[in-house]
Amino acid sequence: MLEVTGLRVSYGGIQAVRGITFHVNEGEMVALIGANGAGKSSTLRALARLLEPAGGSVRYRGKELVSLPPYQLVGEGIALVPEGRGVFPRMSCLENLRMGAYARNDKAEIERDLEHVLGLFPRLKERAQQTAGTLSGGEQQMLAIGRALMSKPKLMLLDEPSMGLAPIMVQKIFEVIRTVSLEGMTILLVEQNAKLALEVSQRGYVMESGEITVTDESKKLLADPKVRAAYLGE
Repeated sequence: MLEVTGLRVSYGGIQAVRGITFHVNEGEMVALIGANGAGKSSTLRALARLLEPAGGSVRYRGKELVSLPPYQLVGEGIALVPEGRGVFPRMSCLENLRMGAYARNDKAEIERDLEHVLGLFPRLKERAQQTAGTLSGGEQQMLAIGRALMSKPKLMLLDEPSMGLAPIMVQKIFEVIRTVSLEGMTILLVEQNAKLALEVSQRGYVMESGEITVTDESKKLLADPKVRAAYLGE
């Protein structure tokens, strides 16, 4: 579904991403792990067209994305859940979720999807009329994921969904991510909690200093002594 070849991202004279190549198959959850500053979020922002790549190719279902403006990606079936959540703070939970479907006009299907999202996140149903800016960090993360799902994406880009959250909230959010994956959603997950990311994904890529240094099935990466020592705190 997604084929990235030679992707480079630069900030001034600093190369954050150094010509990486990887792919994501349809229906797969793939984890991109690595230390802070490895280039993971820069990669995701380049895929979402929020950063202009310095070079390389990004093909989605055979279509080149590098020249597309970011707003067109939603229509192509790509949704980004950004690092830091990015909810609309003065709007209610319900209004935020409906904003996720702004590019759609299938009203009956939108209502069905809304019920599905509220079923995945009962906490949001309880807080449907509450302004998003007053929610806890975990609730805002739920809302950001729910809003992305409302666009009915075929590929979801998740950027650090566990960052800054209490362990109990991380557990709930990853239960939903796993559920959505089992429903057939294709997911590229950037996550600093390497153990958690590898436990829920099928394959993983390890990034170091802007380069992909290791790739394998997630269960094999979990058992790799070097990965365990570097990223799993062992």
